[in-house]
Amino acid sequence: MIKKTVVFATSLCIAAAVFCGAASAQSARDYISIVGSSTVYPFATVVAEQFGKSTPFKTPKIESTGTGGGFKLFCGGVGVENPDITNASRAIKKSEFDACQSNGVKEIIEVKIGYDGIVVANAKNTPVLNLTRKDLFLALAKDVPDPNGGEKTVPNPYKTWKEVNPALPNVKIEVLGPPPTSGTRDAFVELVMEPGAEEISWIKALAKSDKKKYQAISQTVREDGAYIEAGENDNLIVQKLASNPNALGIFGFSFLDQNADKIQGSHVDGVEPTFENIAAGTYPVSRPLFLYVKKAHAEVIPGMKEFMAEFTSEKAWGEDGYLSEKGLIPMPKAERDTYHKAVKAMKPLSM
Repeated sequence: MIKKTVVFATSLCIAAAVFCGAASAQSARDYISIVGSSTVYPFATVVAEQFGKSTPFKTPKIESTGTGGGFKLFCGGVGVENPDITNASRAIKKSEFDACQSNGVKEIIEVKIGYDGIVVANAKNTPVLNLTRKDLFLALAKDVPDPNGGEKTVPNPYKTWKEVNPALPNVKIEVLGPPPTSGTRDAFVELVMEPGAEEISWIKALAKSDKKKYQAISQTVREDGAYIEAGENDNLIVQKLASNPNALGIFGFSFLDQNADKIQGSHVDGVEPTFENIAAGTYPVSRPLFLYVKKAHAEVIPGMKEFMAEFTSEKAWGEDGYLSEKGLIPMPKAERDTYHKAVKAMKPLSM
């Protein structure tokens, strides 16, 4: 067994010299290692299970680390001690791309896999909330416009939803949401908090006149207990909502779709979070989902190219594919074809 491991590790070095780097591979991997987004995790898991059952390769091992945590691990270097693929619920940042480059992860294939909505959900046995993005900003921002007027902010004074908007229930603001390492948190800030803040004209003006102040107001979430960081386990948020009818939770649409018997999605700016509305682009809080793949690993880790072929097949991510049954919103056919070709050609991303 030891002899086989050494031979395999040596073959990795021969196939891609960069794979061994400064530290020689201590042991070889015969399975695909995936980290990253908790939102993409259930989709990647379904593909991994299908791949493990239908091919001679081992089922990939997937860890839910959050998008930011996934990029940190992914960009740590090339070699069997580092993951091969990272899932992401947002596009890679320039700073993350540069970190990859400086650590020897030179060729990265970006694969958009589809779309997802971010939902604000509560327990099924409670009234459906009709929220605006301005409501959510005022409820969750660390500092908000002074209720007494003037172009200044004060520490968020709102304790109930009714204080934010008289049309909302007189219920304590209690929102379970993702931590700063999560791509869902990044997307929520970009798609909800910033547009909500910009409903207030003087804050919108700051985006041009004082970018730093604008960001401090529109991108900072309160830390007084009204917003509760619930980690990277979205299933845990679902469980907590089912047991606490006053709480709301923020997570990807797929978790709402898979738990529709327990929870329901709030309407945002008058639009219900449904598969059809997200696909049509009418639901305002939607975003693309991605995989990032190390080309150097794809050349040597058994099954990587075949796994990517499975993920980008019509039976997986197509309009009637098994991922749509799990809540992934398929891309238009032309876009799927573009990414399928990029994967087949192993075309690296440039920034």
